[in-house]
Amino acid sequence: MERVEKNQEVVLAIDIGTTKVCAIAGFKNDLGKLEVLGLGKVNSEGVLRGVVSNIEKTVNAIQEAIEITKRSANIDFNLVHVGIAGQHIKTLQHRGQLVREYGDSEVSQKDIDRLVHDIHKLVLPPGDKILHAIPQEFSVDSEHGIIDPIGMSGVHLGANFHIITGQITATNNIYRCVERAGAKVANMTLEPIASAMAVLNEEEKQAGVVLIDIGGGTTDITIFYEGIIRHTSVIPLGGNIVTKDIKEGCTVMPQHAENLKTRFGSALSDEVFDNRIISIPGLRGREHKEISEKNLSLIIQARMEEIFDYVYTEIANSGYGKKLVAGIVLTGGGALLRHVDKLAEYHTGLPARIGLPVEHLAHGYSEALCSPIYATAIGLLLRGIEDREKGKYKAPEKTAKLKDPEGSKIESEPTKGGFINIIIEKTREWFDAEPDSDL
Repeated sequence: MERVEKNQEVVLAIDIGTTKVCAIAGFKNDLGKLEVLGLGKVNSEGVLRGVVSNIEKTVNAIQEAIEITKRSANIDFNLVHVGIAGQHIKTLQHRGQLVREYGDSEVSQKDIDRLVHDIHKLVLPPGDKILHAIPQEFSVDSEHGIIDPIGMSGVHLGANFHIITGQITATNNIYRCVERAGAKVANMTLEPIASAMAVLNEEEKQAGVVLIDIGGGTTDITIFYEGIIRHTSVIPLGGNIVTKDIKEGCTVMPQHAENLKTRFGSALSDEVFDNRIISIPGLRGREHKEISEKNLSLIIQARMEEIFDYVYTEIANSGYGKKLVAGIVLTGGGALLRHVDKLAEYHTGLPARIGLPVEHLAHGYSEALCSPIYATAIGLLLRGIEDREKGKYKAPEKTAKLKDPEGSKIESEPTKGGFINIIIEKTREWFDAEPDSDL
């Protein structure tokens, strides 16, 4: 583990998914690369299609993941950065307008922040709240199509917003689970946005790219063009439905179906030999079961084709189908399926690659992190560090207590009250000390 210096802010992020809860802790080094100090991954049983369905099971999973991360990183955490996903996520387009007081002064970041703040007052259907309001092109007076208006002069500042909303109950349940696990939510980020931070580079976002995050319960789609998020959507199908198809199609136990998918599964049946047979142990002395690898692949391919049908429809509805020069980037646990990138290419006509979240990691990172299943967690960690640097929230006075490998604690700067406590403590030690025998 790298030695953590006193001035380095360690951040904890948690990916609360359908199949796993993953906690990850780290900081940015002097080169701007991500140093991962701890990682904890446990099975998730209280989340259904990205939404908390059982509070108690989710709390237990979060607690266990945080404890594993604490032990591996030797750090205590108060604040965590979490992701949100699920079928309840919706998007809409809206135009915001701000009348500035002095037209001859330059547009500043404060003006943009005011414009975004006003958008959050938008009236929504009952039970919904705005998660993200992402500015698209700006306008200053009669000038339109401006990407960055800072420094320009004008009275009317406007912007087209891509607004992402979610259910208040879903967000409240996440807050409740984290708080009951003994932590506090610093911020909440849409998971596909976090995944994009981990696996996409700026060149791809400029050229036009669609990120497909295939999770256990849902498949999240995010389209970027000219460096801006243009479209987001959630498909209520993921890796778990593939496992269920294998269970029913091959008449096996759920754990055997999951093993078949991960060890022998292929998204393209044409890439599998016809004569390969997989043997599964029978139940309580019964004869073992034999399954053709070809038939297994056909079951998987049928469901994955359905998912990519939905993806293709979303791309067409976005209006950016012919502008995606960088094609498709696949991430999430579903991206581990063999030949899934080839199936995506055949089904959509766009070039595809597997997105691994290693671009922002410092040299010497753990090999375990080189997997698409950690894309969301690493993206949430990057988002948390970015928000900390921008001052969007303040760390509590008693922050993480850092320990070096020798065990000596490196604590945060003492607060104003801390100096008084030190003086009182030293005074008590002086009075309680044994008198010197020579006096």
